[in-house]
Amino acid sequence: MALKSTIYKAELSIADMDRNYYNTHQLTLARHPSETDERLMIRVLAFAIHADDALVNAKGLSDTEEPDLWQKDLTGAIQLWIEVGQPDDKRLLKAAGRSEQVMVYAYSATSHVWWKPLAGKIDRAKNVSVVNIPAEASAALEKMAQRTMQLQCTIQDGQIWLTDGTETVLVEREVLKP
Repeated sequence: MALKSTIYKAELSIADMDRNYYNTHQLTLARHPSETDERLMIRVLAFAIHADDALVNAKGLSDTEEPDLWQKDLTGAIQLWIEVGQPDDKRLLKAAGRSEQVMVYAYSATSHVWWKPLAGKIDRAKNVSVVNIPAEASAALEKMAQRTMQLQCTIQDGQIWLTDGTETVLVEREVLKP
């Protein structure tokens, strides 16, 4: 018998001064049995960074044909494809062919080991961007994971602050591929 996903609920209030985007989103997140709290929170962070009414959680780990998050236009064309973790070059190149923009959010202490051989393989994909979230920040975000969350995210001058009312985490993104 297969294990079922665990459902998390998050009220995410976003104040993105870099994009002049201010909104509150009610997120229902299905955490795959193989997914960690750390990865779940990086998905929430990626949502906050790219927040839009058309941005939705996709099947990600459950379906190799879908990313973790995506945004489609009214015709169904994929505008934004977001991967969390360390996808392989074949997956990224396929995503680059299907979407206007592909974003990868890597988050482990081994991200640089993963990125080094991959960089040359996806260099030709101009619509792929790769960002590393420092291990200290992702570990701090992991501690915020609860089945029900109320989170506030502030983005200004490229810096991101995520708070649950008790703890505040400053996330400084490291761009591996712009």
